Amino acid sequence: QDKYDSRDIERLHQDDTWVDNFLIWRDDIVDDTLKMIDESFQWRKEYAVHDLTESSFPKLMLDVGATYIHGYDKEGYKIFWFRVKLHTKDSKTQFEKKKLVAFWLERYAKRENGKPLTVVFDMADTGLSNIDFDFVRYIISCFKVYYPNFLTKIVIFELPWVMNAAFKIVKNWLGPEAATLLKLTNKNEIQEYITAEYLPPYMGGTDAFKYSYPPLVDDDFQTPLCENGPITSEDDAECKEVDTDNKDNTDTTEGQALNSKKHHQNVFIKTPYIPTNTDWNLSCSPLLQSIHKKIGFVRSN
Repeated sequence: QDKYDSRDIERLHQDDTWVDNFLIWRDDIVDDTLKMIDESFQWRKEYAVHDLTESSFPKLMLDVGATYIHGYDKEGYKIFWFRVKLHTKDSKTQFEKKKLVAFWLERYAKRENGKPLTVVFDMADTGLSNIDFDFVRYIISCFKVYYPNFLTKIVIFELPWVMNAAFKIVKNWLGPEAATLLKLTNKNEIQEYITAEYLPPYMGGTDAFKYSYPPLVDDDFQTPLCENGPITSEDDAECKEVDTDNKDNTDTTEGQALNSKKHHQNVFIKTPYIPTNTDWNLSCSPLLQSIHKKIGFVRSN
C-alpha cells in the first residue's frame, strides 16, 4: 500500500468511471487492467501528481511556454500544445519537465472530469537539438498507461524531413492500431483538425493568443463550448441555458454515446500488456485483491 497514494485508492473505490476508463484501454481484460492500474498508481505517487502546483516548478520553466493547454479542435476537444522548438534536451531538468506534463494533465483531468484531449506537436522551426526521445516516449506513456482513454489524436505540424526516421520510431512505440491517431500536417492541412480560430498565424490561423506567464494559462479564460462548438456571441450563449434545462433528459443518451465512442477509440495496444514494474503479486497483496475485485465489479456492470 505504501507504493500508492491513499487518495488514488480512495478515488478508485468511489469513481467507477475512472476504473471503466482503465478497462476500456485494456479491452475489458481484468488482469491486464489491474497491472495497468498498479503501474499508473506507482507513477502517480512517484510524481506526486496530487500535490503538484505552480510553485512546484521554477518560474523560468513556466515562462518558456513549451507546454500548455489552449483552444479547441474541430470536434470540440481541448488542445494540449507542445512547442518543440522551445524544448532543449537537458538531463538536469528532465524530471521537472516530465512533472510539468503531469501537472497539466492532472489539472485538466480534475477540472474536466476526464474529457479527452487532442495533442499538438508543433515542430515548426525545430532541429535535431530539440528532439528528446526519452521525453517523447514519456508523453506517449502518459496516454498509454497513466491517463487511459484520454487521447483523441496527435497532430504533428511541419515535421522536418530530417526527422522522418524519428517519426517511424514514435509510430513503433504507439503500435500499428494507435498509429492511426497520428496526423501529419502542414499549413495547408492542419485545418482539417483545428479551425483557424484556434491556430496561430504562422499555422495559417487567426488566433492572436500569445503564451505568457504569469498568470497560468487557464481554461477559464477561454470561450466555453456550446453544443455545436465554441460560443462566440450572446445568442450562442443561449444554447448553454437550453442544454442545462435539458441535461437531465439527455444525460443517459449522451453517456451511452460517449461510452460507445470510448470503446471505438480504444486503439492503443492490442498486444498483451507488459507492465514496466513487475514486483507485484496479487496473491500476497490484500490491496491488489480489493482493487481486482473492484475492477471485476465495474466490468460486470
